[in-house]
Amino acid sequence: MTPNAVSTGSRRSTPSRSDSGQSRGGSGQSRRGFLASTAVAAAAVAGGAPLLAACGGADSGKKDGTTTGKDATKLLPAFVASTVVAPDVAPKNGSAAGFTRAIPAARLKASVPAKKGKGTALTVMAPLWGTPPSPGNPYYKAMNEAIGTDVTWQNQDGNTYDQKLGAVLASSDIPDVVVVPGWNLGGKIPSAIDAKFEDLGPYLSGDKVKAYPNLAAIPTDAWQRSIFGGRLRGLPMPASYVTNIAPFYRKDLFEAKGWQLPKSADEFLALAKEITSARAKVWACDDLTWTAYNMFGVLSGSDKALGWNLVDGKLVNRIETQEYLEALEWTRKLFDAGVVHPDAKAQNQGDAGNRFTAGQVMIYNNDLSHWYAKTSEQAAQNPAFAMAAMDVPGHAGGAPKLWATNPANIWAFVRKGSSKAVIEDVLAVADFTAAPYGTKERMLTDYGVEGVHHTVKDGLPVKTDAGNLEVNSSWMFVASPAPYVAHPDTPEVTRAMVEWQQRMGAVTAKSAFYGMTVTEPSRWTGLMNDFEQLEKDVVRGRKKVSDMQQAVSEWRSKGGDQLRDWYRKLLDTTGSAAS
Repeated sequence: MTPNAVSTGSRRSTPSRSDSGQSRGGSGQSRRGFLASTAVAAAAVAGGAPLLAACGGADSGKKDGTTTGKDATKLLPAFVASTVVAPDVAPKNGSAAGFTRAIPAARLKASVPAKKGKGTALTVMAPLWGTPPSPGNPYYKAMNEAIGTDVTWQNQDGNTYDQKLGAVLASSDIPDVVVVPGWNLGGKIPSAIDAKFEDLGPYLSGDKVKAYPNLAAIPTDAWQRSIFGGRLRGLPMPASYVTNIAPFYRKDLFEAKGWQLPKSADEFLALAKEITSARAKVWACDDLTWTAYNMFGVLSGSDKALGWNLVDGKLVNRIETQEYLEALEWTRKLFDAGVVHPDAKAQNQGDAGNRFTAGQVMIYNNDLSHWYAKTSEQAAQNPAFAMAAMDVPGHAGGAPKLWATNPANIWAFVRKGSSKAVIEDVLAVADFTAAPYGTKERMLTDYGVEGVHHTVKDGLPVKTDAGNLEVNSSWMFVASPAPYVAHPDTPEVTRAMVEWQQRMGAVTAKSAFYGMTVTEPSRWTGLMNDFEQLEKDVVRGRKKVSDMQQAVSEWRSKGGDQLRDWYRKLLDTTGSAAS
């Protein structure tokens, strides 16, 4: 059985859904590097006016502040946790919930007991990676029938979605619903969101959300991140805020060789030298820059705003910190020592995950969802294969200091000017697709119709060819439940994934702008564009650490210090949403 992973190509991976797991993984999204997302997350705001995703008070109409504290409380939906199915591993420290068992179809519960949709015709634009299903296919028909809606999908190539998104939002022909991933919040898209999409507050704020129980069960942090332009505009796909980048190791080979997991940066380097044998074509690791950032406590690079934090009363950017330089320097030591696979040093040569499963590298880092994906992939090919994620060690030993990522990164928006009937039918779709694990709605959304899109083998749903062709991620982009992991075919992996998140979550802090979607003034949009490549050059020895220090100095003089003042004013005015 292989995972039905949805990939956005080289930039992102959406949470995976297992063919045998009745679910999507809750680990959130993977990232290419510390600035891979921030290079495209900055938005151009007309005139350079400060703008936050949660801008202005509920009635102010301003675009020079943020909505936090009491003002946000007026906008946010009430939270009512779902009690449909108790998880086998309860969420803790920001982790996903874990489900280790399959639930037979006869025991699935209904979280939406009656059709909420009124049959309104809706058009929805969303990214898709792969071949779009034919319109009116049996899966789409079954979903529309169950919800009581008439949804027509306008799927666009996920790899070029930002281009299509910009063109559509600049036109007057906007679909009823538009899905916007966080990594596409570039150019004028954030300001277009404020101008082109509806305020859902009148339908969802406070106790109003209780008309949609599955939406009420979405964590408050995800809703906080869905406030755009002082209004509750987005329907979120929640994610765990714990880092989704895990350092995986070949557990089977570690045990066979007697290698012990390192507890510090020095131990890591010593172990890497012991493991590596270029003659045997075995190297200790692939590029571990992402893990280095976590080991050394570098502020998150998954979003520009998360890269700022108050340090001794001063707002500091991640690239200005000693931790950042130390992480780069340590990663460079790995390359200099020859313990990194040559293809990783050359960049864009092959795939790190394939080198890992082939036994060419013993350690690599990637999205937490790889744990299930690779385990499932290798089950038939190499029964002895076993992998695990090591706890991120603190660079000097002891626990690391990790930083929270964002609690939501994909949203669906409703076109401004939509009728009450359209909005309510969109919310009917969202309430259905946000159904939790163990429900009829979740099973239909993830696996389609039994006998058509999936069969049941050994108590587990397995997609048919029709299921692989027609059942896709589009529906879950309208809204999703609180993050969870459920792979009943590998319960030990499910439990291990969630418990890893829990341990890492225990040492995770929230930086000053956690949970906010900040749109920087256009005059500073490109300030950090060159840092990702410079980082790669530094760790590979093509540039010096002093070159990075010089680049940081130039960043300050070219606008970094002004940008700091802008962020500080924002923080002083609005306060932090982090708790």
